[in-house]
Amino acid sequence: MFDPYTGEDLSLGRVKERSPGARAGLEAPRYCESCGRRMVVRINPMGWEATCSRHGEIAG
Repeated sequence: MFDPYTGEDLSLGRVKERSPGARAGLEAPRYCESCGRRMVVRINPMGWEATCSRHGEIAG
């Protein structure tokens, strides 16, 4: 498992501090939770869509 906002591997126990927007739940995730790869993120008026090259699309 990886942090969706920083890309850090959560199994190692080290976690970077998230931005205030990410802590408040206002930002779209930038990293895939399954593999830690950077995702392509599109913001639209109704929310966001993120696509991982390995795991496909995530919507929020």
